[in-house]
Amino acid sequence: MSRQPSRKPESGYKVTIQKAMKALRRKLPGRVFLDKKSCFDASLDNLRLSFLPDAVVKVQTATEVGAVLKLAHKYTIPVTARGAGSSATGSTVPLHGGWVLDVSALADIKIDTVSRMVTVGAGAITSEIQDQVEAVGLFYPPDPSSKKYSTIGGNIACNAGGLRCVKYGVTRDYVLGLEGYYADGSPFKLGLALKKYVSGLNLRDLLIGSEGTLGVITSATLKLIPKPQKRWTGMFAFKSEAAALKTAVALFEAGLNPSILEFLDRQSVSCAERYTGNLIFDDCPRASILLIEVDGRPVEVREQRARLLEFMESRALAHREARTDAKAEALWQVRRTCSQSMFSIADTKLNEDVVVPIQKQAELIRYTIALKKEIGLATPTFGHAGDGNLHVHIMYNRSNPEDAVKAKVGIKKLMQKVVDLGGVITGEHGVGLAKAPFMELQHSKAEIAAMRAVKDALDPKGILNPGKIFEPFEVWDHKPVQVKLPWDHR
Repeated sequence: MSRQPSRKPESGYKVTIQKAMKALRRKLPGRVFLDKKSCFDASLDNLRLSFLPDAVVKVQTATEVGAVLKLAHKYTIPVTARGAGSSATGSTVPLHGGWVLDVSALADIKIDTVSRMVTVGAGAITSEIQDQVEAVGLFYPPDPSSKKYSTIGGNIACNAGGLRCVKYGVTRDYVLGLEGYYADGSPFKLGLALKKYVSGLNLRDLLIGSEGTLGVITSATLKLIPKPQKRWTGMFAFKSEAAALKTAVALFEAGLNPSILEFLDRQSVSCAERYTGNLIFDDCPRASILLIEVDGRPVEVREQRARLLEFMESRALAHREARTDAKAEALWQVRRTCSQSMFSIADTKLNEDVVVPIQKQAELIRYTIALKKEIGLATPTFGHAGDGNLHVHIMYNRSNPEDAVKAKVGIKKLMQKVVDLGGVITGEHGVGLAKAPFMELQHSKAEIAAMRAVKDALDPKGILNPGKIFEPFEVWDHKPVQVKLPWDHR
């Protein structure tokens, strides 16, 4: 069993943390914050459950990360690493108090155009990395919807994907090397700025997706590829979710190669239309939608566009296309509106980024529609139809106890269905707190024991991001705080 610290014990802890705090402030003067605002801001992420830390440490250099961890290890103080705090599952919430280690200032970006690599600090913002590498004709494909706010350290911590992963893959596919510190403050260098590296066990990939439970990343070297010269975007309307998702499968069978393939069910479309006051397709109100992008050399894009329009002629009810970036942005705004528009039907959402085989997506959507009728709550769903990663939402009003119970029952039924379909409980958001109750649905006792053994080996005192992944946590039993975060648009 992983020896993670329990909630603060009544005796002994205060004395210990006072000694640790004194040592911390002496070691890093001006970096330690105890004020109410700093602690509250670091107490929550996009899950919006607040657990206050004892202190926030805002490091300026990588070596300061090692210094913090050495002290935390000595005094057995919980440490939760944090970048922007855009996690959707509570991965950056300091559940057991202790210290929040804010690495957002580690934001250097150094591009090697010859080797086609970029070395970035863990606090570098994803979109800023993309902008800088695209300015020199290169491309970093992973594009989570939070890319204007999320940091690369957070992307690596949950192995973020995004819209373009259908063609280009996820964060893991671009990480060449990681630097950082283990729980006791010992430095690690896992991989190098090399495209070939097979020396020793692959601990680099072990840290990717580990949500800060095995070590704290301070920098990463990422692989880059040439920037696509041209893009084309099309939006297609279908009479039903099944028609749209069967078309997605047929599209791949026909040999088409989209860079983005996004799906919106009719509930999501209805929310977006109600929210904006505009019909997406005047002649097809509340149709299910596929949004498709192709990219590459101009001749490739022209060929893919022609093939795609011919392919869709007998399948889609209607379509719109965009040949300029400005017109494409107008189409993508429909997809971006979906999430906030759902609050027009209820004030609380359970957002589950599940993944099923792409051939099983239609079956999953049939189930979400049936679940809507069974529990009497809306289940709007959208997501990445190109890789089976759909975001299923259960919407309810938190002030209604009956609805809260229905939502809890519904989410458990949904997760069991996903596993039964050969899917996984999370594709890019990580486990954190929100998915912890479903780990035993997904993994055998032997698999979980192996994961715990790795955790114990790398973090024997259990101080790194305690309470995440393995400990039971009922997210619906905790009341979210009402707060406006930087990425909120409503």
